[in-house]
Amino acid sequence: MTDIQELLLSRIRDVADYPEPGVMFKDITPLLADPAAFTALTDALAGIATETGATKIVGLEARGFILGAPVAVRAGLGFIPVRKAGKLPGATLSQAYDLEYGSAEIEVHAEDLAQGDRVLVVDDVLATGGTAEASIQLIRRAGAEVAGLAVLMELGFLGGRGRLEPALSGASLEALLTV
Repeated sequence: MTDIQELLLSRIRDVADYPEPGVMFKDITPLLADPAAFTALTDALAGIATETGATKIVGLEARGFILGAPVAVRAGLGFIPVRKAGKLPGATLSQAYDLEYGSAEIEVHAEDLAQGDRVLVVDDVLATGGTAEASIQLIRRAGAEVAGLAVLMELGFLGGRGRLEPALSGASLEALLTV
């Protein structure tokens, strides 16, 4: 394990039985509260943005906003929020996707992405991959190219990577930590 991985992991708190019995929630708020750890995380994700040739960062609601915005600033790129349906004014593109129990929909401003953009999707956790897959579809529908997906943490036992690899079509999938 690298020094950055040890630092990040040491600042993630396990919360048993949240939000329901049997679930071990990974709380990143202690990491965000530690300036050294948050800076290390931001630098690592900004490095991935540079390596992938990204021209814009998309952050997924809501913790992807917290991580993606400083990554965009550090990498000198624009930041675009992908929101839950109904949260953005004006013309939007939307993408519906299935959840374990039901469905959801995400949106982006139609004019924020265009042909020629290379977009890195940033989020805190890769779980089952449903939201990330929908964001990839949304980015491509807007005419932009997906440079990759970068997350702080991948919950490997949930199989999100296997679901996303076909959707990524060879674009990178980087997880700083796998648990």
